[in-house]
Amino acid sequence: MTGSTRSIRAFVPHALALVVAAAGSTGAAIWAKDQVEARAVTDVGLVLSQTGQDWAEVRADGLQVMLAGVAPDEATRFAALSSAGSVVDASRIIDDMTVEAAAAIQAPEFSIEILKNDDGISVIGLVPAESDPSTILERVRRVSGSARITDLIESADFAPPAGWERALAFGLDALDVLPRSKTSISASRVAITAVAPDPEEKRRIERELNRDAPQGVALSLDITAPRPVIAPFTLRFVIDEDGARFDACSADTEAARDQILAYAIAAGLTGDVGCKLGLGTPTTQWAEAATASIATLAEIGQGSVTMSNAEISLVAAEGTPPGVFDEAVGALEGQLPEVFALTSYAPKPPETELEDGTLIEFTATRSPEGQLQLRGRLGDERERGAIEAFAAAHFGADNIVPATLLDPDVPPGWAMRVLTALEALALLNNGAANVTEDTVALNGVSGRVDVSDEVARILSSKLPGGTSLDIDVSYSEALDPLAALPTPEECVQSINAAGNKRKITFAPSSTEIEADAMATVDLIAELLRDCQTVKIEIGGHTDSQGRESMNQQLSQARADAVLNAIMARRVFTSNLTAKGYGEAEPIADNGTEEGREANRRIEFRLVLPDEEEETEIAEEEVSE
Repeated sequence: MTGSTRSIRAFVPHALALVVAAAGSTGAAIWAKDQVEARAVTDVGLVLSQTGQDWAEVRADGLQVMLAGVAPDEATRFAALSSAGSVVDASRIIDDMTVEAAAAIQAPEFSIEILKNDDGISVIGLVPAESDPSTILERVRRVSGSARITDLIESADFAPPAGWERALAFGLDALDVLPRSKTSISASRVAITAVAPDPEEKRRIERELNRDAPQGVALSLDITAPRPVIAPFTLRFVIDEDGARFDACSADTEAARDQILAYAIAAGLTGDVGCKLGLGTPTTQWAEAATASIATLAEIGQGSVTMSNAEISLVAAEGTPPGVFDEAVGALEGQLPEVFALTSYAPKPPETELEDGTLIEFTATRSPEGQLQLRGRLGDERERGAIEAFAAAHFGADNIVPATLLDPDVPPGWAMRVLTALEALALLNNGAANVTEDTVALNGVSGRVDVSDEVARILSSKLPGGTSLDIDVSYSEALDPLAALPTPEECVQSINAAGNKRKITFAPSSTEIEADAMATVDLIAELLRDCQTVKIEIGGHTDSQGRESMNQQLSQARADAVLNAIMARRVFTSNLTAKGYGEAEPIADNGTEEGREANRRIEFRLVLPDEEEETEIAEEEVSE
């Protein structure tokens, strides 16, 4: 027992020493591990911070370094890995990072710009792939004819934005009516800048484009036209019991126009007035002479001042004090530039009367229907023949109703007065001209916007000085051939109304239009002359008798026959298409004779821009 006890006592201290040693080694290892991890986290964190990767989180587990966090993109995540790899071995790095979900790619702003000039047409822009650049170019080619086309169109595979197809179709159609121009098309707006050959063509283009613009598409127009040549350069300002007014007003610059209008307003002119800008002024001092003349007339009180090129005629109203008139005329002569010549006329004595108390006069009256009645006195048979021939040339020989008397005592220059009055009357749709020894009066309405200017220009340039002019003419939009153009809907309604009143009929199983229906074709052709920019479909329809395929072919042939008949009447037909529907769209019961008769018909329908685009695509697919 004693030996065993000693052995145990000797082993205990040795074992305790081993335990203590082992515990020390383990603690040292743990301490060393913590130091390695802390050093790795510190070093990697420092390099990430220096390279702008603060979003990354760094953790360590022994020798392994874990990177976590959400990178804004894949390139940034890779940059964080590379930065960490510059501090610790790349094999020790565990990548727990994620990449932020990419935002949906936004569709680009689609737009197209078309430049049209004498050298050809250039098409530039970015369009949706669905619009098919080749289709766009084909439509442009139809307008350009043999002109050179420059293709600078790119496409992107995104859905077309709302309104894009409508705007594109309208912008391409507009090329038909545009001269030299720039057309910018986006989904919500079409902007057109163009140069028209003259002001009348400018008005026509603006009216057609405004009329045809689709709903939901904003239209911006900047159509300019060169200033017209005004010959003679004319201004006529009148002050009478009705107030102050311009019968005609011309100016060579905007500054001159504003200056003339300011003086006219100071003299009593009211309302919305204008002054026509044009070329042909006899001198750059036109405005100086015009303003001085207007101010002089205002000082006199009543009368008229007429400027025709460099000649100025100042006429005082009856009752004007001679002293006031003479003083004003003298002052005006001193103010006028040297190029101008002034003629003044004091109040006129009563006009010459015949023995029976009547005045020597001539009257021409034009009715709304175009009939011209000629009454009054003419000098001799030769003078009468010349005046009636002139009237026939301007108003039509069948419209003349002569009822004139011959009188050798008419005043000198009588025939010229009458001819000038008739020339001015020809500008009116209806009205009357009255000629006496000292006065030419004209009244009526016209569809010309500038009718007052033109009437005053003709009368003042051809009548002798001192002739009193009484002009009372006005513009009527209802008579304006441009303003009166029907809308697309009105075009189709009027054409179908003509067709419903008397149907376009064919012989049984034939494509030949019956003779009785030719009057309807004539009427429709006339209506189409005012609708030449409106896309219209001529639809052929049959009843259900016979085979369906034969009916479809027959309806197509009949629609083509109507189109050819309209073309034969020299009507522009590029806006028309013919389509046969066969028996597919009945409007009545095919079980009765009355119903079959109703279903056998030609129908005109307005083609909307979206439909036109679909039709063109379908035709191209068939041809391919």
